Amino acid sequence: MPESVLVNKAENFLKEIADDSISLDDIEDFDVFKSLYFKLDDRLNFLQKLKDDMDIQGYTTPFTSLSKYGTKTVADVGADEIRETSRHNKIFRMKANAKKNILDRVKSAIDSHKIALGNLEQFGYVKCNSCYKKYSMDKFKGMDGQCECKSTSFSFKVNKGRTHRLEIIPYLPLSGNYMVLRGELSQYTMESFNQVLNILKQERKGVVKTISLVIRFRDDNNRLIRKNITLESEYVDNYEEEARRRYGRNVRIEALRLNRTKPAIIDDKHARTALALAYAGYAQEIISEIEDDILKRNLTDFKRIRKYDEILEEFENKRPDFIDMYDLDAIEDWRKSEIEKRFRSLNYQDRRGNMARSLRRDLKVRENIYKNIFKNIAYTLIVWDMFRYYMTTSNNARRTKPGPFPYIRVELDREQRKAFQTTYAKVIEILNDFTDIKIIPIPEMDLLLYEKFKFEKEMHGSNIKFNHVALGAALINQNSDVELESISYAFNINESKIKKEIEHIDQIKNPQSDRSQEFLELIKK
Repeated sequence: MPESVLVNKAENFLKEIADDSISLDDIEDFDVFKSLYFKLDDRLNFLQKLKDDMDIQGYTTPFTSLSKYGTKTVADVGADEIRETSRHNKIFRMKANAKKNILDRVKSAIDSHKIALGNLEQFGYVKCNSCYKKYSMDKFKGMDGQCECKSTSFSFKVNKGRTHRLEIIPYLPLSGNYMVLRGELSQYTMESFNQVLNILKQERKGVVKTISLVIRFRDDNNRLIRKNITLESEYVDNYEEEARRRYGRNVRIEALRLNRTKPAIIDDKHARTALALAYAGYAQEIISEIEDDILKRNLTDFKRIRKYDEILEEFENKRPDFIDMYDLDAIEDWRKSEIEKRFRSLNYQDRRGNMARSLRRDLKVRENIYKNIFKNIAYTLIVWDMFRYYMTTSNNARRTKPGPFPYIRVELDREQRKAFQTTYAKVIEILNDFTDIKIIPIPEMDLLLYEKFKFEKEMHGSNIKFNHVALGAALINQNSDVELESISYAFNINESKIKKEIEHIDQIKNPQSDRSQEFLELIKK
């Protein structure tokens, strides 16, 4: 496919996605849910095909060909040839930029669709009404509406115990327009965006990927050779022996560098950006719905604050005809003077320019609400969702199955778990009081994650069939002071199921039979 055709094809398809808004109305209706899932999955397949075509045509390194069009250094090159070469260089650079930008948008769109589909996968499943077998939506789509038992009758079930947040889907950059969406964020939403992004970028302690050596040795002709070599991470403890095995026992190492990789919690920049935009956008929706109620409870005069904002907004872009449009200082002075006149007429300000004490207090209270509560809503939601996802899924599920967090690390080390150390109890209280979001404050979530990862190793090889949602709730109950009733409420799981997993935990940690103890000792080794 010609390059220009491929670029136009991608741009047109992304524009179609941008023009098609996502609605979550009646999402628990199977036909609505299925329609949205199939649409997003078909789009993802098409986007993947576009990316594969772009990779084949060199869109990943679009500037490589420009080196062929540099100015020659031969002395007798004419000015016309130099100008012609420069013109061609500009044309190819423009084409290269177009390739780079469209590939970047396609990658962003792919990751956004993966996040949306991952949340939908977690949200519901299909159950055959004849044999009662359960199917994920991914498998159901490939069955052409017929179960293995030949039945075509299915029912749709909402999986309330799984981790999902469908409300973020409309705020994902599904058309790859993450730059546009980021530019539209308000000041506080941008701060929330950066806060979430920093969590997802939390890096683990460096892991050695390769070892770079500068060695010196003599070849078969007794010539002294100096060479740069790279060894894989498997030789980190015996790189000297490996160098001698390859180049002779008299090899000398002159320099050594350990090349480390530091994977983030979400190890893909486009997925991180999409998640940060989605959670920040959803948090802004929550704020717009609850802001007035919260301010009315905390301000002495809510209507006065609204009038104060209206006056500032009225004069924000106003300009009198008698002042030159380019005289910015004069325009700013005029605006300030007019605002002060309005404030004095309403007794918001005295003649000396001093703000009324009660108004000044209300402005300070509102600033603190935005800074300490509204700004931290997106952070609180994504930390809770990731914590719950880790606690309620198995190691194998995180490794193999699609989820709401593409490219998430299967396990977190101590450095990465620090992202879960901060809990905003006041934000959680606000969300519980003013929304239907189920969330509870859990102290030391980082240590609970450590206990979860440790128990996953202990349970490896066990023939006990765990309910992983209830298991996560049970581990929280066993390793914290959080009441069982609260955990059951937040995780949407019956207390009886949690108690059953508490018994399973006890069986793993305190085996009764000698054979079980021997088995656990072998696992520890």
